[in-house]
Amino acid sequence: MPRPRPDLLSLPEVAGGGLLDRRLFLRRGLALATAAAAVDTQAADELPWLHTPGAPFTPYGQPSPHERLTARRIGANRAVAGNGVSFTPLEELEGIITPNGLHFERHHNGVPQIDPARHRLVVHGIVRQPLSFDVKSLLRYPMRSQMLFIECGGNSNAGWHGEPIQRSAGSVHGLLSCAEWTGVPLSILLDEAGVDVGASWVIAEGADAGAMNMSIPLAKMRDDCLIGLYQNGERLRPENGYPMRLIVPGWEGVLHVKWLQRLEVTDQPVMSRNETSKYTELQPSGKARQFTFTMDCKSLITSPSHGQTLPRPDVYQLSGLAWSGHGRIRRVEVSADGGKSWADAALESPALPRCLTRFRIPWRWDGKPAVLKSRATDERGNLQPERAALVAERGRAGYFHYNAIVAWAVEDDGLVTHTY
Repeated sequence: MPRPRPDLLSLPEVAGGGLLDRRLFLRRGLALATAAAAVDTQAADELPWLHTPGAPFTPYGQPSPHERLTARRIGANRAVAGNGVSFTPLEELEGIITPNGLHFERHHNGVPQIDPARHRLVVHGIVRQPLSFDVKSLLRYPMRSQMLFIECGGNSNAGWHGEPIQRSAGSVHGLLSCAEWTGVPLSILLDEAGVDVGASWVIAEGADAGAMNMSIPLAKMRDDCLIGLYQNGERLRPENGYPMRLIVPGWEGVLHVKWLQRLEVTDQPVMSRNETSKYTELQPSGKARQFTFTMDCKSLITSPSHGQTLPRPDVYQLSGLAWSGHGRIRRVEVSADGGKSWADAALESPALPRCLTRFRIPWRWDGKPAVLKSRATDERGNLQPERAALVAERGRAGYFHYNAIVAWAVEDDGLVTHTY
C-alpha cells in the first residue's frame, strides 16, 4: 500500500493517531487532496447530454436516478407492515438538514391518509373554553420557524448489546433527523383556551389507527412546543404527521405526536402504554427510570464509518454530527487512538440549540490499525460518556436513551467496522 505524500508526513499532529489541526483545511484548502484528478480525455461527442435536449419541467423535483441508493432503511413488522421504523442514512448525507423524503419514521399502525378538510384539533380538559381548530384556521395563526432535531428514544439501542452490531451508521443511529419546523406556538392556543390553575399536564393524541397518546408537562408545552404544519418549507408529508403534528424541542421522538387531533389539559399523566411498559428503563438498583424526556448529549462520526473503506494512507476529513436536547453543542473532541488522546474538531455554523451540529477535523492515516471516536459537550456541561461508564451506571436491562461514545475500527486494509 503506498505511503502518504512527504509534505503531508511533516504536518504536526495535535493528538495521537494522526489528528491534525482542525483549522488546517481552512488554511490549506484543496492542497491537502493527495489524489490529483486525472485529465479527462473523453471526447465531447461521447457525452450525449452535451448534444441532446434535456428533460422537460416537472411539477415536483425528484433525486437523480444515479442517487437512488440513498434511501431510508426500513425495519417493519412482517405481520403488520405499518408497524416499524425507517432509518435516515446519516452516512450518506452532508450538512445538518435532513431532506423530507429521508426523515426517519416510526409508525405503530401505518400512515393514515387524512383529508385535511375533515381533520380537527381539539383543545379541552380543565380549560375555561374548549376549542376546536380546523387546518385552515390554524394556518391563519402566528407562526414560528425553528431548526430542530428529532430523535427516537430507542435510537442507537443496539449499543446495549454484548457485541458491537455490524451495520451502517444510519442503520443503527438513524432514528435521528433534523429539519426546519414551522408552526403555531402551543402557548397561543393554551392561552386562548384558558388553562385552569390546577393543570400540570397535557395529553396529546394522534389520529392514526393506533390512537397514539402521550403525556407532556404543561410547563414544557407552554415554553417552546409547536403545532407543526411545515417541514423544510413545505407542508408536512403524511409519514411525518400531515396535516399537523406536535413538535417538542429536544425531547424524545415519541412525544412529537403525529397526525395530532387532541390535546387534553389535565392534572396528571395518562400513564399510557408508551410511558409505563415502554419508555421506562430498569436500572441496576431495581428501580425504573420514567419520564426521561430530554435527549442527552451525543455525537457520531459519519465519515468514515462502518462499511466504508479508506483506499490508501492519506489525509482524510473526519466528519460527523453532534446534538443535545439540553441546548447547544459547545465542543466536539475526536480521538484516533481509541481515546488515549483527544483533539478539538471544528464546529460548523450555525451551532443552534437542540439542532444537529456538523463537526470536522483532518486526520492523517498512516495505513496502520486505528480506532476513531468522538465525544460531545453541550452548553450545560454534559459530556458524552464512554460505553463502559454508561453500562456501569444504567446496566443493560434498558432499551432507550443510549448516548455512549461510538467507536469505529480502521483495519490496515482501510476497512471500517464497529467496535467497542
